[in-house]
Amino acid sequence: MRVLHILDSLNRGGTETLALDVCRNARANNLDLTLVATGGGRLEDEFRSSGAEFVRLERRLPVDLDLAARLRRVIEERGARVIHCHQAVEALHALIAARGTRARCVLSFHLLEADAKNRLALRVVVPRAAACVAVSFDLLARLETEAGFATEGHFRVVHNGVDARRLRPVGDARELRRGLGVADDELLYGMVGNFYADGRKDPMTACRALPRFFERVPRARFLFAGARDPAAPQLYDECVRFCTDAKIAERVHFLGARADVPDILAALDAFVLSSRREGFGIAAVEAMMAGAPCLLSDIGPLREVSGEGRHAALFAAGSSEDLARRMTELACDDGLRARLAAGAREWAAREFSIESHIASLKRLYGELAGEVKN
Repeated sequence: MRVLHILDSLNRGGTETLALDVCRNARANNLDLTLVATGGGRLEDEFRSSGAEFVRLERRLPVDLDLAARLRRVIEERGARVIHCHQAVEALHALIAARGTRARCVLSFHLLEADAKNRLALRVVVPRAAACVAVSFDLLARLETEAGFATEGHFRVVHNGVDARRLRPVGDARELRRGLGVADDELLYGMVGNFYADGRKDPMTACRALPRFFERVPRARFLFAGARDPAAPQLYDECVRFCTDAKIAERVHFLGARADVPDILAALDAFVLSSRREGFGIAAVEAMMAGAPCLLSDIGPLREVSGEGRHAALFAAGSSEDLARRMTELACDDGLRARLAAGAREWAAREFSIESHIASLKRLYGELAGEVKN
């Protein structure tokens, strides 16, 4: 059974990283996959060399009928039975292209947020998709209560997966620490996540926690790894300015966009994820799978991926005071950090492996194609 995955962008982000992990592991898990890209980005070379068939198209208009025609040729030439999309714009073109064919369309929801055009597209797409996927139970509930979708029936939850092999460090974590000027006896905490314009991440709460934390734990530093969003560069700049004004800039490292996240995770003594909203929390799962003790905002998706807080410390979302307190607790308890790290690695490997994710996808695709019964 041939499956198409469609991405409108190949820039570095959670959805693109998930798709790349699926592409790299599709053949080993007996998934006959073609990745169709309707836009480019920094990860294009990695998708081309992923082991899955790669087809590059180009979307030139918001609704591009020429793109739909070219996509239809791909569907027909490969006999595709399922087309899996990750955004409304992808799903709209897939539905147009698949009319009159045997292909069934799937739409994954990774977040709840959408602009006006995408909200309109979703009203067209969701009732016509063969299945809609939420990446967490929390997101599924919010799709009904906040977005107004009737989720009974063709909605279901498929947790994201992470390829543990991708998280193996390439470089030397000690060299990375030394490159930042971090002494061997200093603790290094960090947060990985882009400074998104939609405000889903909350790095400012982490920044506001740092003066208290550094006062209580003098031998500590913090890093942020994540890109400045061109749509709202002030979010990044405000964090840098806060640290400068608080006279802690020499202990806080803003690394920008990085391709060496596994090396960064290996260098950390603890991982912090301060968020307002998440669909799943793939950065947290990556940190847990890499064996970093985690401190996460107490929001639904992060409770879900941490086993309701059994495998990560939680702090009150948006509270810099609570975050500083929990960061200090971790700093002062080596045993707690070790227990969290060991439990989190085992939990994440069992619950959120890429193999488990692909197996769930294959069950869904088989149901839609009539190869297995519901």
